[in-house]
Amino acid sequence: MKRDRFQGRFESEGRVCEAEGCEDEGEFRAPGDRPPGFDGPGHWRWFCLEHVREFNSSYDWFEGMSADEILDAQHPAAGWARQSRAFRPDAGVDGMPRWADFYDPLDAIGERAANIRKRAQGAAHEAHSRFTPREREALGTMGLAGDTDRTKLRRRYSQLVRKYHPDRNGGDRSYEGKLGRVVEAYQLLKKSSALG
Repeated sequence: MKRDRFQGRFESEGRVCEAEGCEDEGEFRAPGDRPPGFDGPGHWRWFCLEHVREFNSSYDWFEGMSADEILDAQHPAAGWARQSRAFRPDAGVDGMPRWADFYDPLDAIGERAANIRKRAQGAAHEAHSRFTPREREALGTMGLAGDTDRTKLRRRYSQLVRKYHPDRNGGDRSYEGKLGRVVEAYQLLKKSSALG
């Protein structure tokens, strides 16, 4: 369904305006009797431009609501307590905190982010721990993480040699010490059994 982004117009695909007695194309949608939700996108009514304008001028989303319900619906955190996939009682089965356990959305988001960060640090530590202390130091010299493999090692070695070689620095020999450490680190790492 192609949509005209700026006017809210959709190609009619043969739809006729649902306003009584109108034969124009139904290119504009309006809420129907079933709103979008868990069961799908809901039901839309289709109108021509003139009749969708008429519908919009008389449409009241708050119709049938009490003053308290309207106030709740207009609150910035409206819908926060509504159960969704992240709010389900089994939402925390993956070790993440359950959204429903928090009153403030920002607290829940912060807690989940902290949990994800802890997992990532744990995975990085686990990947790093397969190397010996000397190999970890060599990885640091090369600027590589614990998840490196032989291809990444060779690529990084090539980059660093080009960066520190005197011929690439106008004959400047001040980088020779760094180049020597990179070569030494590469020699150690390429023999490492941790790289597989």
